[in-house]
Amino acid sequence: MNKNFLALHDFSKKELDDLFELALELKKKQKNGEKHRLLKGKTLAMIFEKSSTRTRVSFEVGIYQLGGHGLFISSGTSQMGRGEPLKDTARTLSRFCDGIMVRTYGQEIVEELARFATVPIINGLTDLFHPCQIMADLLTVIEHKGTYNGLKFAWVGDGNNMANTWIEAAAIFGFDLTLACPQGYQPDRKVLEWAHANGKASIVLTDDPKAAVKDADVLNTDVWASMGQEEEQKAREKAFAGYQLNAETLKLAKPDCIVMHCLPAHRDEEITDEVIEGPNSVVWDEAENRLHIQKAIMASLMG
Repeated sequence: MNKNFLALHDFSKKELDDLFELALELKKKQKNGEKHRLLKGKTLAMIFEKSSTRTRVSFEVGIYQLGGHGLFISSGTSQMGRGEPLKDTARTLSRFCDGIMVRTYGQEIVEELARFATVPIINGLTDLFHPCQIMADLLTVIEHKGTYNGLKFAWVGDGNNMANTWIEAAAIFGFDLTLACPQGYQPDRKVLEWAHANGKASIVLTDDPKAAVKDADVLNTDVWASMGQEEEQKAREKAFAGYQLNAETLKLAKPDCIVMHCLPAHRDEEITDEVIEGPNSVVWDEAENRLHIQKAIMASLMG
């Protein structure tokens, strides 16, 4: 397996399937109260340039349950905030820690850290990709549907880091994906080109949310304005009007569809309160599975 976890396209389908299997095994052990201290005595540096709830808690709890220790590092209160070069940070932290997780802006930041670190780098989120979240989402699909094979996935909303990573996942795992995004808010063109060149799945981009959710097994969305885009909120509200998961859109999907959201949710914007609290929602299982899939990732890379 690749020594870093920066993007899904760095891995084979088998390697990612192995992570699902390990995550389910570790989840079972935790639920049964069995010790699984696979990283006893090891340390994970956790660098945050973006605020976080789920990423910080799931990684910190995860490394603890594996027998290790997580170190929270805010870029603003570290030497990174005073301009220390990334390569210096990477090489120094590699002498202290057994792994580094980073939640940041540009994908080039995690790639630069990976170039100079001698320990694994894990992408906790960038503006381009969110691989840990999509792995948690697919783990949730496997638990609720038995498999991702043969399912139709729908994405409704912004063509952001989540949409980009769903595109990579569709190409790697071979499931059909339709993304409904407004004009001007579409996924990264290079990611789409890579997926079409390297995958056999049907990946369709449309600006019609109804077409995307029709007969879908899995529905997914995210906020209209992500961190760093707050000043665009009003313009985005106008552009995304109609791109909402609500009771009417659910009627177009399969009756037993599952609804996911990576959180935090702006209720009654991209998803209604009725839907996120409804019987089709698996949002809280999805949130919990960040813990389990990330434990599998850490155990595989740092063990």
